[in-house]
Amino acid sequence: MEAPLPPRESGRFVVEHSQDVFVEEEGVRRVAEMLYALRKSEELTASGWKKANPLAPSPTSDHALNWVFVVDTMNFSFWPEREDQQCEVTYRGTTYYGYMTLCAAITRAMEEGIPITEPSYFSQMSVEELGRVLRSDNNTPMPMLEERHRVLTEGGRVLLQHGGSFRSFISPAGSDVQKMVELIVDNLPSYRDEATYKGKRISLYKRAQILVADLWGIMEARVEGDMPNLDFLTMFADYRVPQALVHLGALRYSDTLMETLRNGELLSSGDRREVEIRGCSIWCVEKIKAHLWSLVEERDGQSCHINSAIIDFYLWPYAKQHHKEMAHIPIHHTRCIYY
Repeated sequence: MEAPLPPRESGRFVVEHSQDVFVEEEGVRRVAEMLYALRKSEELTASGWKKANPLAPSPTSDHALNWVFVVDTMNFSFWPEREDQQCEVTYRGTTYYGYMTLCAAITRAMEEGIPITEPSYFSQMSVEELGRVLRSDNNTPMPMLEERHRVLTEGGRVLLQHGGSFRSFISPAGSDVQKMVELIVDNLPSYRDEATYKGKRISLYKRAQILVADLWGIMEARVEGDMPNLDFLTMFADYRVPQALVHLGALRYSDTLMETLRNGELLSSGDRREVEIRGCSIWCVEKIKAHLWSLVEERDGQSCHINSAIIDFYLWPYAKQHHKEMAHIPIHHTRCIYY
């Protein structure tokens, strides 16, 4: 089978053929200007990894590497069927929702003495054991428990075949980001986020890329070398960042698509419209990055090192912080293991 286009090239291809999602140049420039004003802040660096992941173990521990693997392997589909029925996990007096319920649940399990970050354990844990780890504190369970169990045990078996840890698994790639992504998608089927669009095989690789980006964040926190080709990564195409891009005017949905989303229609993984939302988001952030780099070069006479992953790391919490302002913009709903 023909190899799929890498995520960046996939984004460009989707934009060139999209019927319902469009990149808006004026909005792209506005977002780039917004980021330019923040260019020297910690918000646009990797050094804030621990701040962005407050429930993770200390970055100085190898437990943090396995913690990231466990969390990112199950990092998908947290949206509730109804906004008033969200899964909740309370840890040390704070109640978490969405993605943070997973982080809280894994950290809670570690505190309870469950070896949830050990591949020898999670490779063979039962679905009931995982259900206990991911238990909700209300009547709404975390979605897709059986799928999370399947991909986590599968991931654990793969790590055991490659030295027994995420560090040993990823080490053959050295510091090469592209090789890391390829290693992950070649060996872990649940990370193989691909689709066929307009007769072309494309890839989006949201979880594979965020796994590498999180590894980078830990390495930066540990001052343990760098990853020179980090710009291989694109943004991590999910359902929250596209909403932020629409809110900021950098992305536009057709009236037909907007109506479809407002009506709550569930889009299947690989649906043309779902692929267009995610693929156009990737290329939109690439254009924002390119314009930001031009601004820094023109105004500061310097090279810019803010990459697409950092822009994503800024936009995702931005969407959470401004959710009330953008509540009129519907997110797309797709139940799958890829995001």
